[in-house]
Amino acid sequence: MTRTFHRLVFRPLLAVSLLLPILGACSNARDNIRVPELSEYNNDSRRSRVQGRLLGTDGILIFGTDRSSQARNAANGDTGGGIGVNAFLWRASLDTLSFMPLASADPFGGVIITDWYAPPGLANERFRVTAYILGRQLRSDGVRVVVFRQEARAGGGWVDVPVSASTAAELEDQVLNRARELRSQSTSAAR
Repeated sequence: MTRTFHRLVFRPLLAVSLLLPILGACSNARDNIRVPELSEYNNDSRRSRVQGRLLGTDGILIFGTDRSSQARNAANGDTGGGIGVNAFLWRASLDTLSFMPLASADPFGGVIITDWYAPPGLANERFRVTAYILGRQLRSDGVRVVVFRQEARAGGGWVDVPVSASTAAELEDQVLNRARELRSQSTSAAR
């Protein structure tokens, strides 16, 4: 009885549930299609600029990657580039934390994780920092820094110790100041 139920009810429901998102995506396909004019195919100089052609300058539009819209976004001040977060905050975070060894950096998720770092002269203390870039705009609340601190114990192990909230706030301020510097250098270089 359960095999019959599985074959008659569950499989068709699974097939329909898998097809619905695909059919829903097809309803928006008209917005992504541009029919080239006849003169675009007859004129050799314009033929290479036809969007959607295999040998055109824009290539084929796959999964919503439209280079011309990316160029328009960059011209309108979207400084994210190829990463998922604000490029100035990303670069400033990397610059600010460059004195620490880097463990992981995810430019699409906006997360930078350092490895443990022991400041010179403090062999019994080490720090680790995680920086989160929270958006695509350069704003004062666009970066969040979390600092972890450990101290060595007599038995040879490390124990977590609380960190002053001002430490993370100071690092956030340094990142924001560096991001503003990078932005002003970028705008002055563009002029």
